[in-house]
Amino acid sequence: MAADPHRVYEIRCPIHGFVPFNDWEREIISQPAFQRLRRIRQLAWTDLVYPGAMHTRFEHSLGVMHTATLLYDSIVQKSRAVLEEQHAYTPEGLQRDRQLVRLAALLHDVGHPPFSHSAEDLFPDRDGSNKKFAHEDYSAAIIRNELRSAIEDHPLNQNTDLSADRIAALIEGSTGAKRSLFWRGLISGHLDADRIDYLLRDSHHIGVHYGRFDFRRLILSVIAIRGEGKESPRLGIEEGGWHAAEGLVLARYFMFTQVYFHKTRVAYDWHMREALKVMLPGGRFAKPVGAELKEFLRWDDWRVLGLLANGDGGEHGRRISERNHYREIYHTPEVCDEQDLKDLELIRAKLGDLLLAEAQAKKSWYKPSDPDIPVYSSVRAPHVQPLSKYSKVIASMKENNQFLLYVDAAAREEAIKRTN
Repeated sequence: MAADPHRVYEIRCPIHGFVPFNDWEREIISQPAFQRLRRIRQLAWTDLVYPGAMHTRFEHSLGVMHTATLLYDSIVQKSRAVLEEQHAYTPEGLQRDRQLVRLAALLHDVGHPPFSHSAEDLFPDRDGSNKKFAHEDYSAAIIRNELRSAIEDHPLNQNTDLSADRIAALIEGSTGAKRSLFWRGLISGHLDADRIDYLLRDSHHIGVHYGRFDFRRLILSVIAIRGEGKESPRLGIEEGGWHAAEGLVLARYFMFTQVYFHKTRVAYDWHMREALKVMLPGGRFAKPVGAELKEFLRWDDWRVLGLLANGDGGEHGRRISERNHYREIYHTPEVCDEQDLKDLELIRAKLGDLLLAEAQAKKSWYKPSDPDIPVYSSVRAPHVQPLSKYSKVIASMKENNQFLLYVDAAAREEAIKRTN
């Protein structure tokens, strides 16, 4: 049946209401490599702490596509002159890049391993390097290989002539994205659609308020700021929306410290990695190349759950199945100073052979040099200042660098005696 360029499909979403998509996007969503995301939980074993955390990368990916579109449309509406003058955009070019951004947002997470971020430490090293592959590398490889035909051969692509390589390049942030690299901030950045969606979605399913902020105000505030001289335009926000941007940064901080770095969730991430080391050939996932990529795609939560139900995964697999996790016995402050690290060493020594696991909750909330979000003001003479100049709260935020120590539940009383 011929593709209908006017047909709009919809999926109901608890965050956005209805998420619309066209026949081309429907074909991509129907591919096995994308449907696999239905079998990968967004938050790994967080449901063992917050029972509602059963949502998947599938619904999140649809939400990111929708959010990225809202951002894109708002920017074009407010900044069309900047885009036309400094990037030579035509109406056709803007429509083409709108579709490009939608597909990049939709597919940005197709490379996640089972149980999402908890398993990423088991990605293999790149050839000739001690640096590991990242899930973005797997996403790009899946787009270029498994999804190339669905992307490039669909009849609706005759209107845009988008390639799998161009979509993958936008996700990677490589020069292959050409002019469209301007839009990468909507896929990965301080104000990206991924961040907006997962904070709202995770807090909704978990039942907490930490991840909520005025995202509608934020979306309406994002603009393209004109570059001076030979500088290219950049994404930023209007002055009236800087509190909404501040709210996004703070929501992320609260969600990480209260949910993603929850002591029990961190323990299950540890057990999951150790169990996967037993399940995976060689204790590592296959590389995102050739036949190995197909082997990687065979791994999802269902397969791991089946192995756990079968008694595989060794001691740590049993601990997950029986919900008998290691217990936290000590943690440092979120931001460690020199004395905190000395105290940590002393506690490690006192615990001795009782210490079974150690985790580091490390995260930077906002680096003004990475780069700072530009805020545009049109009051009196138009000017641009970084967000950290507006928000003293954000300017004072320091990197989270907390250490957590764990012991067996049966040894907890002895561990307390040793450390008091």
